[in-house]
Formats: sequence, structure tokens, C-alpha cells
Amino acid sequence: MIHNRSALTASAAHEVALDCIEAAVDAAAPAAATKSAVSRDGETLTIAGTTYDLDEYTDVVVVGGGKAAGGVTRALESVLADSLCGGHIVSKQAVDTQTVQISVGDHPLPSDKNVGATTEILETVDEAGTDTLILFVLTGGASALLSAPAGNLTLEDLQTTTDRLLGGGVPITGINAVRKHLSDLKGGQIARRAAPATVAGVLISDVVGNDLSTIGSGPSVPDETTYGDALDVFDRYDLAPPPAVHDHLEAGREGQIPETPSPDDPAFDRVTNHLIADNATALDAAAAVAREAGYEPVVLTSRLRGEAREVAKPLVAIAEEATATGTPVEPPAVLLAGGETTVTVSGDGGQGGPNQEVVLSGVLAHDGDAVIAAVDTDGEDGSSDVAGAIANTSSIEDRERARGALLANDAGSHLSEIEATVETGPTGTNVNDVIVLVVPAPSE
Repeated sequence: MIHNRSALTASAAHEVALDCIEAAVDAAAPAAATKSAVSRDGETLTIAGTTYDLDEYTDVVVVGGGKAAGGVTRALESVLADSLCGGHIVSKQAVDTQTVQISVGDHPLPSDKNVGATTEILETVDEAGTDTLILFVLTGGASALLSAPAGNLTLEDLQTTTDRLLGGGVPITGINAVRKHLSDLKGGQIARRAAPATVAGVLISDVVGNDLSTIGSGPSVPDETTYGDALDVFDRYDLAPPPAVHDHLEAGREGQIPETPSPDDPAFDRVTNHLIADNATALDAAAAVAREAGYEPVVLTSRLRGEAREVAKPLVAIAEEATATGTPVEPPAVLLAGGETTVTVSGDGGQGGPNQEVVLSGVLAHDGDAVIAAVDTDGEDGSSDVAGAIANTSSIEDRERARGALLANDAGSHLSEIEATVETGPTGTNVNDVIVLVVPAPSE
């Protein structure tokens, strides 16, 4: 999986860190996650413990989207075989499917291709009846890949709005409140359109904390926000929406447009959402590999968030404490963390992403010999074409240059120069970031 692994294995600790990363990504791979959660015994389909009697349905279809949607769909095809009659998904990469149509869309910015594919998906959903079972696949990347502008809104309206919200420092909860009310699909509206069909959501989370209403802006999940809440976001952060967006939201607040379905809406009477993989899935797999290698693993958190360069410092402090006092674990040990860190770019910025900043900042702050590795499980760290990086203090020969690169948000250039970047290519999944700190025994 790691294309340049041979160039990164400087020590036994490096080997363990890379093994943990590969195990983490493998465990979250859509095929593995789906097969561990979905099975069939005769005409009984089981998804994460919930059973569906296939004899009750005339049609079984798969619809949805996301970076891992293709892999999930292929696995569902192998389980359902000839019981599956069709469907349509949109993903970032082409995947060979037998029964379900797949469209390749654009990410991270939605395009007309995304809108066209989503329109066809919604047509499939609209045609469903009481004897239809819809398997709704939703994974990281779906917010962009599943695009359905509401009313008279255009794709440009959505793009401009998103840019202003992101640039204005609006948190994801606020962004989603707006997104859900500018879409014909998000905020539970796929459930409304599917009724009275049975909907089984098959979800892989790329959201810290696994709030299902946040994954892909919750197309199959009740929405507790309103058009008024969406307008309040712009007022609270002193932002101006495009005129068409303001008019649409205002019309919704005045009751001229139906509100998104709330938790007590009957649209959800035949909807069940199943989470089949998340960041904890990846961390648990990494911990198992570390234990097999003779290291004591400790999963610190799957909810890591904050500025990447700052998040790194308490992590290396824990590694130092382990070496000095055996707390919270006696070395040799592997400390594991996951979540989603961010980077505030100053000036023009440079190359790299949050995981590369975690590694470079961590190594510069560390007073010890732990190996630090961090990757985005989708294989793309921020906007860069590498998954992340791996290094220890001996990797950095010119600390002054390294600090300059970090301050300039150019960690990627420096780490690439010292051959410390981890290259996987697109992995076909996304459960956010995985950080591994290998703390060797004193004698190592």
C-alpha cells in the first residue's frame, strides 16, 4: 500500500509505525468494512445486526456517493448477487461494478457532473415504492459528490456560499445548517423522497464524533435545524450570502418552501442508518498490529481536532512521559490518535497538509527518540498528493530550516526533501487522520 515504504524504513520503530498505518487503512477499506458488517443467509440480509427479509421486496437498489462508495457498492453486489436489480452511485474514482451504475464526479469542489449524476440518483429514489429496499451508501466526500441545488439555485451559488462560510471561520455545524437548506437531498431529504420505501443507510464516517447528521450533511438523517437557523449563521458571522441564496432561505423561513424533515417526521418510519466503519475502526486495527509486534498500544483518542502544529505537542509530551515514568504506558509502546486537524495558512503558504505539519511540529518539539507518523486515510493530506509523513528527531539535520518551513506552512517541501513523506495514492476510503507514535524501549 505504501509505495515508497522501502525508503522510509530506517529502524524497527519505523517498520512498526508503517505497519500500523497500513493496518489502519486496510481495516477502514470499504470492502473490508462492508463484509464485516453485511451478510446474507438465504433471503435474510443482515446489516450491522438489523435483518431485512429480501422476500418482502420486489426491487433492491443501491444509491449514494462518496470516496468509498464504489468499494462499498462492489461488496454489496457480491453479497446480494442477483437480488440486486440496479442503482446509481457517484464517486471520485471509477470502480468496476456489475449491476449498479457508477458516475465519476469531482471533489472537493462540486461540478456539473456531480449535479447530473445526483439528479439521476434522485430519479431512482423518487421511483421507489413500498416494495423497494434502498441501500443508501454514504461515505466521506459525499457533501461535494452528491450535489442537488434546491429550487432555482445554481451550482455557482452553492460554491460561492461555501467559500464565504469557510473563509468566515464558520464551524461545520453552521456550514451544514446552511448546506442542508440549499439542497434537494441533504438534511434528511433523501428519506422524504424515498418514502414509503425501506431505506437502509450504509455509512462510513469521516466526521469526528460520528454525528450521522454531519456525514455528507445527513441526507438520510433527521435535521434539527431550520431555514431561520441557516440565515442566523450569516448574521452571526457577519457574512453576506449571494442574493439568490438569501432569497431562497428567506422564502423558507416564511414558509413558502417546505422545511427539511425533523426527527418526528414520518419520512423516517422506514429508515435505519448503519455505521459500518469510522476512525476507531482504523485505530483498533493499528493497535492489534502494534501488540502483535511486541509493543503495548494505547489509543489516546479518535476525536483529535485543532491546529495541526499545536496538536502535535501534547502527543509528543505523552511519549516523553512514557519514556521517563512509564505513564500512561511502559515502553516499548505505540500511542495512537485519530481525528481531523486543521491548518491555518499564513501568507501564500506552501506544500503539505495537516498530517505533515503534525509530524514536522512533533519532531521539532520532541525530546526523545519516538518515531512519529501521521496520514490521512484517504491518501491525500490536505491538497497534497501524499498521505502524510513519518520521521524522528534524527531525521531533521537542519532544524532552523525545518522551523522556517513549518512557519511558512511548507512542511511538505521539507519532508519531501528529506524523503519522509508517505505515499499511498488514493486509498478509496476516508475515516480521517491516523497518528502513530512508536516509543521504543530504552535499550533500543
